[in-house]
Amino acid sequence: MNLPETKGWSITSKFSIRFSIFVILISAISCATYYQQHWDFNAEFEKGDLQKALQTLQEKDNLATSKSQFIYFVNNGLLLSVLGKYEESNEYFEKAFLFGEDYRINYINEAASYLTNPNLVMYRGEDHEHLMLLYFKAINFLKMNKPDQALVECRRLNIRLNQLSDKYSAEKKYQRDAFAHTLMGIIYQSTGDYNNAFIAYRNAVEIYETDYAEMFGLQVPEQLKKDLLNTAWWTGFRDEFDEFKTKFGMESYKPVKPDAELVFFWHNGLAPVKSEWNINFIMDHSQSNMVVFTNQNLGIAFPFKVDEKKEKSDLRSIEVLRVAFPRYIERDMYFQSAVLDKDSVSYAMELTEDINKIAFYSLKQRMMLEFSKGLLRAALKKATEHSLKKEDDRLGALIGAVNAITEKADTRNWQTLPHSIFYSRVPLNEGSNQVTFRLQGGADEARYNFTYQAKKHQTLFHTFSSLETSSAPYRMY
Repeated sequence: MNLPETKGWSITSKFSIRFSIFVILISAISCATYYQQHWDFNAEFEKGDLQKALQTLQEKDNLATSKSQFIYFVNNGLLLSVLGKYEESNEYFEKAFLFGEDYRINYINEAASYLTNPNLVMYRGEDHEHLMLLYFKAINFLKMNKPDQALVECRRLNIRLNQLSDKYSAEKKYQRDAFAHTLMGIIYQSTGDYNNAFIAYRNAVEIYETDYAEMFGLQVPEQLKKDLLNTAWWTGFRDEFDEFKTKFGMESYKPVKPDAELVFFWHNGLAPVKSEWNINFIMDHSQSNMVVFTNQNLGIAFPFKVDEKKEKSDLRSIEVLRVAFPRYIERDMYFQSAVLDKDSVSYAMELTEDINKIAFYSLKQRMMLEFSKGLLRAALKKATEHSLKKEDDRLGALIGAVNAITEKADTRNWQTLPHSIFYSRVPLNEGSNQVTFRLQGGADEARYNFTYQAKKHQTLFHTFSSLETSSAPYRMY
């Protein structure tokens, strides 16, 4: 691009303009959300063309070294798991796990993100996403009949849970995961370690009754109550057995050991997608060394201390700032319930993990931090713009255009996760077993028949993924 010779425009100004135009063009290309940028992959995955989705994903191998590499690893891991390629799946999940272990803050990128947008920073992954990758990894090992390796993932899960507890020790945030403890109990029970299974189940019950009931409205699954009572009895904890039997109102319950068992996990629907919303803030300069950003409709006010001599002079003429923040869009589940039928007995699938609600709750808990970071970012960009205007109005205007275009929220998240996880435990006979899985969605019902070959004292594991979502419009929060 050749700029015309214009009187009064320095070489530096023309270079800056070229650079600004370049940034504008690049920013315009990248203005879509993360979901929209990978529309081809998402469309193939959502319609169930998993082999094509995997091919599309792996053709984008540059993502493996990008600032979104965590998402690339876990998407590969989940897809390969659903396709039954468990060893390959775990290789990708291990890369994602090690990424979380080795993550280091790049302070140069962190600083640059305040002059552009947070997409310049490496995506760390949400807390629940790091837990879920270990769940999938453990399940893969169980399907490969490698319970010892699955227990290794359980220990990793426990370490991650302890880290979350330490991280948010004084705050009412998502820091304990009831489903993770339930999973640990299920795996311990499958190996005959009833003592550790009982401890894990007891922890899970306590978290469901406190954290999950308050934050997500999720109660203790009936199957978990039975699992806790069973392992208490088999371990010889008679006092605990009587205590929990009374607590659960299950006075007539008697533990029975079947020949074998099936633990069935239902991954229903799809996790929410991150989008963005824009909020206008008015700046109040009335205080001597403070600038206050306010939005009266939302009842939000953020004060920033500034250098009276320099910073406030750069900000003095600013009245309104537009700031972009992340938000989630829910993808409603199409199927609302399901049961497993065996020998004329039905076993209900029970909700044990609502990933959708965890995602919304976690983002809500840190929105004050998101607000303060976003406002600081916008203020710094505006201050730079007005400072440059003092030297060159045209250059300042171009920088202002760049600032407007590059004001984007970070819309990255693990979008192939299920909306929710349900589970049930079905007693099996030694030998061949016929089980029907029935899903209910409004007036529609789907049926799938499975045959399981079970050995004495064996626990079989099965996962089923329903990718269907409701046809209703996305709900935004």
